Amino acid sequence: MDNFIICSGFGGQGVMSMGQILAYSGMLEGKEVSWLPSYGPEMRGGTANCSVIISEESIGSPVITNNATVLIAMNLPSLKKFQDSLVKNGTLLVNSSLVKEKSDREDIKVYRIPANELAQDECSNLKVANMVMLGAYLEISKSLKNESILHGFLKIFGEKKADLLSINEKALQIGREYVKNNY
Repeated sequence: MDNFIICSGFGGQGVMSMGQILAYSGMLEGKEVSWLPSYGPEMRGGTANCSVIISEESIGSPVITNNATVLIAMNLPSLKKFQDSLVKNGTLLVNSSLVKEKSDREDIKVYRIPANELAQDECSNLKVANMVMLGAYLEISKSLKNESILHGFLKIFGEKKADLLSINEKALQIGREYVKNNY
């Protein structure tokens, strides 16, 4: 099945790296992939989003308009901006640590993940909230293998950050477990 994924949040929340890891992992598994970043006027603290397509077939365009199958919204502006891009029966993952509002869509599946709290409480590091969300997505979608994601992490961040692999792997598992235990 094709995955049309929008990862969105503030700059600095790791949405670009989340998208890069997804795309690279899909490529490792022999799938066709695209990754298209979009930044707001500022970098850190401004808006940022990326579109990731993972498909069994050639991808005609990397642009996702009203055909997103998944939205990972790390903040309220992202939810408001992109929730209407989801197809009927699409999947919405919301960082409920920062987004208290509920989606007004009744035709989609919604998963509220307290990513910031889980990252801080379980890993003592708020910076891995994106990996908590990624783990939740992977548990819901069953679309990519854990080994591919970890290899993708190393490829994106390089050997200089290999020492961060274990905390990020833990954050992925926390996201997976949260979904298993709550949905």
